[in-house]
Amino acid sequence: MRYLRTALFYLMLLVSTVVMGLCAIGIVLLTRRSDWAHLCGRIWGNLNLWAAGVRVDVMGLERLKPYRPAVYAANHQSWFDIFTILGKLPVQFRWLAKEELFRIPLFGHAMRMIGYIPIDRADRKKAFESLEEASRRVREGTSIVIFPEGTRSRDGVIQPFKKGGIILAIKSGQPIVPVGLSGSHAILPKGGWLVRPGRIRMTIGDPIETAGFTMEDRDEVIFLVREAIRKYLTVREGGVLEAESTDTEVRSAAS
Repeated sequence: MRYLRTALFYLMLLVSTVVMGLCAIGIVLLTRRSDWAHLCGRIWGNLNLWAAGVRVDVMGLERLKPYRPAVYAANHQSWFDIFTILGKLPVQFRWLAKEELFRIPLFGHAMRMIGYIPIDRADRKKAFESLEEASRRVREGTSIVIFPEGTRSRDGVIQPFKKGGIILAIKSGQPIVPVGLSGSHAILPKGGWLVRPGRIRMTIGDPIETAGFTMEDRDEVIFLVREAIRKYLTVREGGVLEAESTDTEVRSAAS
């Protein structure tokens, strides 16, 4: 049964990517409305969740302020985080995504047409330019979604955050909205290919205001955001913070 479910998922992934990608490109070309094209992404995400037999419990919707631009920061366990956020986060947003995704035929072109922003982590100058572009868009009213870990966690445990996404949020002066994603690693872990139907819990946290913070405060902001996400994860997924790890080592050395 799991093999049949996996086959259905990959078939849907292929067909929906082609159909929804073409729809998104066509909508932008005909209407110049990237917000309408974003709806294709929502449909794409929900179709692939359905095909994989994945249900999503969404919590914290009352905390959303969809008409206020923000940087949405989520932990990253699986491909299914992307489907979940696209399908279930009811706000207009654009992705800050690794450049490799934009090289995928049709899919990458659709992403560019909708207005998603590529970031080349191998080129420091280009990465900085992407962050500047993203912070400008947020200031002008466009919400951005980031994965501060930079890539999927191999074991499902939240990893240290990279500074780039947090810097763009501070530069934008707009709030960071923490989004906790729990359960997606069990559905399709990094390096795996067999899909396991299951349930994902997506929890939207209280916005963290960045007004008043400077670049020198970025480590403090990273701590605040990571801790805000971590409290919506299971004990195993949340792991330990660096400060807790240090405290444990100190206690062990003293005993």
